[in-house]
Amino acid sequence: MSNNDLFDVFQRMPKKVNIGDITIRDGLQHEEHFIPTRAKLFYLQELAFAGVKRMEVTNLGNPRNMPQFEDAETLLKGVHSDVFKKRLAKRGMKHEDIEWTCITIRESAVDRAIEMKKEGYGPDRILMMVSTDEQHHFANSGSTLPAYWKEAERCIKKCHDAGIKMCGTVSTIWGSPISGPTRFEDAVEFTSRWLSIGADDIEHADHDGSAPPNKVYRYFSMILDALPNPDLHIAHFHVTRGWGNANVLAALQAGITNFEATLGGTGGQPANFVDGVPGLGTGSYYYKDPNVVGLSVLEDMVVMMDEMGIDTGLNVDRILELGEMMERTIGRRLRSESILNGRIPKEVREDFKRPALPKTKEKNGEKPGQLIPSEWPEKADVPAEILQKK
Repeated sequence: MSNNDLFDVFQRMPKKVNIGDITIRDGLQHEEHFIPTRAKLFYLQELAFAGVKRMEVTNLGNPRNMPQFEDAETLLKGVHSDVFKKRLAKRGMKHEDIEWTCITIRESAVDRAIEMKKEGYGPDRILMMVSTDEQHHFANSGSTLPAYWKEAERCIKKCHDAGIKMCGTVSTIWGSPISGPTRFEDAVEFTSRWLSIGADDIEHADHDGSAPPNKVYRYFSMILDALPNPDLHIAHFHVTRGWGNANVLAALQAGITNFEATLGGTGGQPANFVDGVPGLGTGSYYYKDPNVVGLSVLEDMVVMMDEMGIDTGLNVDRILELGEMMERTIGRRLRSESILNGRIPKEVREDFKRPALPKTKEKNGEKPGQLIPSEWPEKADVPAEILQKK
C-alpha cells in the first residue's frame, strides 16, 4: 500500500512554521488612498497580541514617491512606546520577542534607519532588494546591479555595527513583468551573494504572481539543496493569478518554514496615485486592473495550516477578526475567503440537524447509523475491468 501521509512523502515538510505579517508596509503600499496612521498602529499592535513575531512597519524611502509612508516615524515610535510594551506585558508577551522591519531600498533610507535606532525607536531589521532581471531592478531602485551590490555590502556593515539585521530580497525569480523569463540558477546565485556579504536572511519573492506551484517546489528544493538552513529563507508570494496557497503548499513540501502574508491579501506594486494626487510609485502599473493584484492572504494561510496540523503559533480566530476589520478600514471586499466562511467546524452543530431524519430512518426500517442497504455486502466490490486503464 502506498504512503498517503503528506509529511511522510515530503520529508522536509515542517510541522511548525513562522508567519510574518507585512500588511502595513507591503499590503498598504498599493492603496490609492491614505490609510490613517492610527489604523496602521492599531493593526501592528493587535497582530502582535495575536502572536505575530515579525512585522513590516513601513518604508523609509522618500515619501514623495510613496506618500503612504509619510508617517513612518510616528509608527516606529508607536510600536516602541512604553504604553504598548505594558500592554504586551499584561498578556505575558515580551516586546523584545517581536522583530520590527522597515524597507530601505537605498542607502539614504538605511542611514535613516540607523539614526532612528540610535534614538531608540528604529527597526530591528531592514530590507534591501535585488531583481535577477536588471531592468526590473533598475525600475525599482534606479541603480545598476553591480553598483547596488556594492551599496548593499556597505549598508550591511553599517547596519550590523548599529545592531540592525539585514534581509536581502531576491526578486523576479519566476519571471519579470518587464523582461519575461528568468533563470532559477541566477536566483540561487544571488541568494548566495547576499549571504556572502553578510545578509542575515533572504526573502525569496514571487513579486507579481508569476510562480506556478511546480516551479515553486523546484526552486525551493534547489535553494535548500544549496543552502540547507531553513531559517535563512522566507517565501513571499503574490496571488495575482490566484495561486497563493497552492504555492504555499508547494513551498512547505520543499521544506520552507518561514512565510509572509497580508490581511485580506492586500498589496502589490506601489500606488502611483494617492488621495487624488498623481505620484511616482514605481511608474505605470504592470496590469490592467491594479485592484486584482495582492499578496498571500494571512487569514486563509493560517486556517489552511491549522487544518493541516501545522503549528503557526497564531491566534487564528483573532486573525479572522482583524481581517474583517481591515475590510472596513480599506473600504472594500478583500481576498480572504476564510473571514466569510470561518474555520471548518470541529464539533456537531445541533442547530443544523434535521429532526425528521431519525423518524424517517425508523419508518424505512433502518437502524440508527446505518448508511447502506442491509442486504448489500459490507464492502463494495468494484468490477476489475473498471479499474483497468483504457
